[in-house]
Amino acid sequence: MADIFKTLSRRSFLFSAGAAGFVASSGLATPFYARGYGRPEFIHGVQSGDVDTSSGMIWTRVDRPSRVSVEYSTTESFSNPLRLADLTATPQTDCAVKCSLDGLLPDQDIFYRFTATDLYDVNRVSEPVTGRFRTAPLRKRSIRFVWSGDTAGQGWGIDDVGMKTYSTMRQHEPDFFIHSGDTIYADNPIPDEIKLRDGGVWKNRVVTHEKRDVARTLEEYRGQWKYNLLDDHVRQLNAVCPTFYQWDDHEVLNNWSASTDLRDDGRYPEKDVAVYAERSARAFNEMTPIRMPATQPGRIFRKVGYGPLLDVFFVDLRSYRGANQSEDGGGALFGWRQVDWLKRELAASRAVWKVIACDMPVGLVVWDDYTNRRGSDAIANGDNGPPTGREREFADLLRFIRDNGIDNLVWLTADVHYTAAHHYDPTRAAFKEFTPFWEFVSGPLHSGTYGPKELDMTFGPEVRFIKASGGGIDQNLPPSAGLQFFGIVDINGQTQQMTVRLMDRQDQELWRVTLDPAAIA
Repeated sequence: MADIFKTLSRRSFLFSAGAAGFVASSGLATPFYARGYGRPEFIHGVQSGDVDTSSGMIWTRVDRPSRVSVEYSTTESFSNPLRLADLTATPQTDCAVKCSLDGLLPDQDIFYRFTATDLYDVNRVSEPVTGRFRTAPLRKRSIRFVWSGDTAGQGWGIDDVGMKTYSTMRQHEPDFFIHSGDTIYADNPIPDEIKLRDGGVWKNRVVTHEKRDVARTLEEYRGQWKYNLLDDHVRQLNAVCPTFYQWDDHEVLNNWSASTDLRDDGRYPEKDVAVYAERSARAFNEMTPIRMPATQPGRIFRKVGYGPLLDVFFVDLRSYRGANQSEDGGGALFGWRQVDWLKRELAASRAVWKVIACDMPVGLVVWDDYTNRRGSDAIANGDNGPPTGREREFADLLRFIRDNGIDNLVWLTADVHYTAAHHYDPTRAAFKEFTPFWEFVSGPLHSGTYGPKELDMTFGPEVRFIKASGGGIDQNLPPSAGLQFFGIVDINGQTQQMTVRLMDRQDQELWRVTLDPAAIA
C-alpha cells in the first residue's frame, strides 16, 4: 500500500509544482506528464454538501487537467439523466471541480456522476465516479444527522485500521454530517511511526510528501485535504452522505489570531499569519463542497435550511476575531457583521429547531498560552465573573435570543478532543439575562484524545456527561485507544422531539437525552 501512495504522491507533486506554469506557457501542447500514463482517475472520490430542499453542492478531483462531465438522476440506474455544462479541471484549482445542482425536488434521492476526459487526449476517458444524497424535506419527516470534528491531528494518520469513525457514522445512514472544524491539521506533520507509551508502535501506513512537514504553500494546504481523502472510510462516507464543513484553528495554525507571533518559528518563512490563513482559506474552498456567496468569496458562516423541523447556522469564530493576547481579553470573536447576520437569521427562522454549529465550546476555558494560562482562544476567559472580553459579545447574543423569544436552540461543537454534554442555566451563572440551553461536544474523529477542560461559570454551565482521557500522562491517546467520538441527532417527525446521543467509534452509545420543543413542552 505504501508504494502505491508514494506513486500517487509523486503524481500529485508533478501537478502542484509545475502544471500551472507549464500549461500557461505551452498553449495546447500536450505536457509530457499527461502522455505518460493511462486514463484520468478520480483518486479522492466525490463529496456533496450544503444540501437543502432544492439544491446541493457536489465535488470531485481528477488527477490531471481534464474536461469533466456532470450528470445526475433520481434513479441509481441513471435512466434519463440530466447533464450539466462540462467543468474544466485545471492546475489553478489543483484539478478539483465543484458545482451546484439546482431546481431539485424536496425529499428526493439524487444520484450524480462525474466522467473525465484528458484535456490533451480525447481518447483517454475515465471510469465514472458516482455519489448520492437526499434533498431536505418540505414535510415534517424525521431527520437524522451526525457531527464531530478533529481529523488527522497530533501525527495520528492513516494506519492499518484507518479513520474508522467515519464508517461507524455511515452505518447510521445520516441525512448529513457536520464537520465542526479542525478538518485538517496543517500544523501537525504525519511521521512514518510513533512510539507508544506501552512500548508499541503506531505505524502510519500512508504518508504523503505534503504531510511530512507543516503546510506553508498553497500546494501544501491542498495536500492536507488530499491526505484525508486517501482514507477508505472517509471516501465511503462522502459518497453517500453530504458533509457540511466549517473550520477552526488547525486549518492554519494552532490558536492562530492577530497576535500569533511567528518571528522565532523557523518552520514558517513568512512571519505574517494572515498569509497562511489566506492560502488555507483558498484550499478550504477548493477542496470541499461548501457553498460560498459569489459576492462574498471565502465566507464560511451561513445557514442551511433543512425543512420545517431544522435550520442549521454555521458560525466562524476564527476569521473575524481580535488578538488572543490582548488587554481587553480578546475583543471580538464573531465580529459585528457575523453577529448581525446571526441575530437576523435566528429571528427570521421558522424551523422548530435551531442548531448553531460552533467551532469552539462556550463555557470551556481554552488558553492561548496553556503553560502560562494567558490569553483566551475561545469565549470563556476563566474568571468566572460577569462577562468581560469576548464574553461580552456572547452575552449580547444570548440576551437577544431571550428578548426575541427564540426557542429550541441547541449548540453543537468539537475542538477539545473529548465528548460531553453541558447544560447552561442563568440560575448558576454570573450573567443571568438568557434562556437555558444545551451544548453538546464531540470529537475527535481521528486525532489524539485529551483530558477535560476547566469550566467558566459566567454562563452557568453544568456537566451532565463527559468521557475523556485521564489527563496528565494520558494526554494525546491514539485512535487505537478507542476514545474517538461522534454525536447523533434525531428529530422525530411526529413528536418533533430532538434526541441527542453521544457515541464512540466502536458504535457504543455513551449517553443520550431527549428534548421537547418549547411549543409542546
